[in-house]
Amino acid sequence: MLPPVAIPLNAEQMEVRLDHFLDSVLSSRRTAGGVAQKLAHCSRDQQEYVLRWVDVMARSNGEIAYQFANQAAQALALMDEDSIEAWIIQAMDVYDRTGLHAAIRVIDQVDAYAAQRVRRSRGLPLDAVLGVLETFIAGLSGRRLRLAADAQTFTDTETLFLPELIGHASQREANFLLYKAMAVHLWAQTRFGTWRLNVRENLAVYPDPARACELFHSLERLRLDACVARELPGLHRALGGLLRELGESAIAPGWADWARILGCSGATVTDTYALLPSVYASGIAPAACCYQGVLLPALVESALARRLAHERDLFRLGLVQLAQESDRQPLEAADQDPLPRFRLAQTPDENPLEPADFQLYLDGVPVVPPDTLRGLMDSIIQDLGQIPEEYLVPAGAGGYQIQHPGQREADSELARVVAAGALLYNEWDCDRQHYRKNWCVLREQSVILGSESFVYQTLHKYRGQLGQLRRLFEALRGEQKWLHAQAVGEDIDLDACVRAYADARHGLEMTGRLYTRLDRHERNIAVMFMVDMSGSTKGWINEAERESLVLLCEALESLGDRYAIYGFSGMTRLRCEIYHIKRFDEAYTSTVRQRISGITPQDYTRMGTAIRHLSGLLNAVEARTKLLITLSDGRPDDYGDNYRGRYGIEDTRQALLEAKRHGIHSFCITLDTEARDYLSHMYGQVNYVVIDEVRKLPLKVADIYRRLTT
Repeated sequence: MLPPVAIPLNAEQMEVRLDHFLDSVLSSRRTAGGVAQKLAHCSRDQQEYVLRWVDVMARSNGEIAYQFANQAAQALALMDEDSIEAWIIQAMDVYDRTGLHAAIRVIDQVDAYAAQRVRRSRGLPLDAVLGVLETFIAGLSGRRLRLAADAQTFTDTETLFLPELIGHASQREANFLLYKAMAVHLWAQTRFGTWRLNVRENLAVYPDPARACELFHSLERLRLDACVARELPGLHRALGGLLRELGESAIAPGWADWARILGCSGATVTDTYALLPSVYASGIAPAACCYQGVLLPALVESALARRLAHERDLFRLGLVQLAQESDRQPLEAADQDPLPRFRLAQTPDENPLEPADFQLYLDGVPVVPPDTLRGLMDSIIQDLGQIPEEYLVPAGAGGYQIQHPGQREADSELARVVAAGALLYNEWDCDRQHYRKNWCVLREQSVILGSESFVYQTLHKYRGQLGQLRRLFEALRGEQKWLHAQAVGEDIDLDACVRAYADARHGLEMTGRLYTRLDRHERNIAVMFMVDMSGSTKGWINEAERESLVLLCEALESLGDRYAIYGFSGMTRLRCEIYHIKRFDEAYTSTVRQRISGITPQDYTRMGTAIRHLSGLLNAVEARTKLLITLSDGRPDDYGDNYRGRYGIEDTRQALLEAKRHGIHSFCITLDTEARDYLSHMYGQVNYVVIDEVRKLPLKVADIYRRLTT
């Protein structure tokens, strides 16, 4: 017997259901009656589907939910449910990034979206390959670049803008190759100096600057093609096959001589500009190809100006910190030591296209800059070809300062905070079952140095247990033992030789395993400690966290495991903060001990973004076992943004699942006695521990780490 078919809701019943969700945007002049009339003609399953999404969308904004309900009947007639869901998610993403009016435009353009979905079914959408492309571009040399969709293919030197959909070729693999070629061409512009000279100024001398720009781009593309052929020969060969499939040629008729000149290994953008007058005068048409895109010099100038100003200030501040870590205190007062003198010496490089490498000196002594400062140097050199003299003066008392989070105003302009050097991370919306793209803004900060006396006091306080702790950790290093009957080794195994001789005398085949070898079992572990620095850790909890880190570091130094320590806090999605305490490649020095001493409570606990960032740092380390250990006093929580409760827990759980997919094992140590209510959902039944007394925390943390890594 077939199950009964649910009877559709009539208009009055639909209006009652819609009123419940849309009450905040309805009035005596605007009712849900008209919307209900449209939906009354749909099946009951379709009606329930629409009502479910109206409920979800109304939690973000009632107006966008109303507009969706108004267009839902038409959408159901044009698209299947998967396409409708993608349409909804796009509208909500636009709402998150741009605001209500832009999102309503997406909702209103349901016909155009449905037609686009048909085209997408025949082509390759960017979002289907975005993760792979981002990983590929991240693996190339040069500045870290973001990827985004746009109607045009171009770069502003910070973001690579690619088409939302590519359907040039009949095969998915060919369309993906075209995406990769576009991304690599834009990367090559930033890496090999296309923007090193001011494009608009150089082209303004021509009667038709727009045509000159197109010709310049065609010439530059030839030069960059040659650079890519040298850097990525496999991709270059594959691209040649794609061009043949699409009926195109990398070198257009009449361009062969210019291609030969610009294909030389030493050709730079200066050579491109030198050829441009003759190309312009020849009257030949620009020779674009499918992956070339366009040049937008005005956008590049704007991004370059922001980046140079910001990186100059960050670099000068980095010199201050480097001087402090080198036991120099850069002060400007007349009665103090003079500012430390930094200088750069260029390292000889045979490749003129690659940004030059420099050795940094402090008062005549070579110093090794940390990774963050090294990255700034590379980016500045990539833009300017050098680091100007004025950059080498450390920031003084009136110079650039990173303000304390509590002193900052909330930044309402996402573009502004990104230009200020922040990173963007997605966040999981459990109601939508989809990520809010580029939703959270994260900055990496330095902990203000505290007094090293706290470390000495902690070592004295726990002096009785510390010796035992070190011995326990030293035992984890594993014993060296001799392996017998080995095919190769360091000495003769006499017992094996006797057995082999006896076998030979009895007519048996003699084994070749006649040696002994010392087995040196080495631990291959990398551990990231993620320390809660929210305001709720004030007082005894903060002291216990710092004591825990001191004892851990002392024990781990005897063990030899690679480890890093970062704190996390923040306020709202626009101010997620990560505090650098110790990097993986950083020794346990006096500076690290001062950072541990300087850990102070900050704001709130937005855990998902912190986990995504620190998982990325941990994932970059080559290790057989990777651990992410969180030290916290409570559940995920933040001011505003609906992060409290279920939303924050589900985002944190999703971030932990992402880490797990990358082979990272996560564990949580908490002081929250109610943690069992939510930690088993986030971490799993056995991947957390609740410590009921603060005073037990320092020794418990070390013991838990020992058990986790044996």
